[in-house]
Amino acid sequence: MTAALYAYAFLDEFVLLYPVYVLLFADSGLSVGQISSLFVLWSLTGVLLEVPSGAWADAASRRTLLWLGPLLGAAGFALWVLVPSYWAFAAGFVLWGARGALGSGALEALVYEELERAGAADRYARVTGRAHALGQAAVMAATALAGPVLSAGGYRAVGAASVLASLLCAAAATAFPEHRAPAAPSEDGWTATLRAGFADLRGDRRVLGALLLVPAVTAVWGALDEYTPLLVGESGVPDAEVPRLLVLIWAGVTAGSLLSGPAERLGRAGLAALLAGAALALAAGALTGGLGGVVLVALAFGGFQLATVLADVRLQRRIEGAGRATLTSVAGLGTELLTIAVYGAYGFLGSAYGHGAAFALFAAPYLATALTLALAAARGSRR
Repeated sequence: MTAALYAYAFLDEFVLLYPVYVLLFADSGLSVGQISSLFVLWSLTGVLLEVPSGAWADAASRRTLLWLGPLLGAAGFALWVLVPSYWAFAAGFVLWGARGALGSGALEALVYEELERAGAADRYARVTGRAHALGQAAVMAATALAGPVLSAGGYRAVGAASVLASLLCAAAATAFPEHRAPAAPSEDGWTATLRAGFADLRGDRRVLGALLLVPAVTAVWGALDEYTPLLVGESGVPDAEVPRLLVLIWAGVTAGSLLSGPAERLGRAGLAALLAGAALALAAGALTGGLGGVVLVALAFGGFQLATVLADVRLQRRIEGAGRATLTSVAGLGTELLTIAVYGAYGFLGSAYGHGAAFALFAAPYLATALTLALAAARGSRR
């Protein structure tokens, strides 16, 4: 199962269009406003489909959703390069958003339950951490290859490589084992599964706490990642050096993924310390600038990535009912909504105070989360 997961994780992110699709939009004559509207459409698609797709994954075959998603992505990428126009780009983003929603929740639930069935649920953090690391390595590899492929064959060559990677990703999904039988059909269909998942959420406060921790840890740094080129550029680094320094940040993220196995036994106090340290490194690095600042931001992002994996581990271990994919998707929905809020807030803060100050200010939510976890750990130790 792990071989299929690692192949899937790499191919899912090995999309050469990722680093150049904004250039494709601009070269096709789209304005900044039109490009921004596409991003909004992409986010809204994820928001609308996140929870229903999770309930579908609990009611039907999760493996089916995992191979269907990349096929939708392949169709969207093909549309972009074959008929480049605003409406083709919009349709592609809807398909891409659906691709992400179908995999969100279904993948985590399938992997955890298959490991649990094999008596290896304690390997979940290590396995998913390696999968995340392979996905990040794929992003770096795709970024490095996109330029040469674009120069050699244009956007159609980049698009063809992206479609091929998506098709191979779908093929990898067919290799996933799935011993869980889909839920028996009922008059209510997937809505019954959705209600069952929310019943589990209401019935156990520990599940609710673990679910809320996922967006609290994941959303802010995930949104800030989109602005790291602007942060690095603001520090006076020549434009030609920006991509190389960004590789340092991605190396930090990859290291955080690989450390998830050894760190999986961190309790609330340990997770609080991790988040507080990463938040302080983020603020210091953003305000320092230069190579030293980038190194600190890389350490911070590595800490946040590690915390992201650990938060998912806590959630999977708390869920005991049949609505695992549903509740994981609810956490994904919370992450999507909070990410959109961060984008809006960053637009104001970055314009008013600069990128370094904006990054530093966004360390505050992590300090608040760390304080909440530390207080909860202290209350638990007194019982």
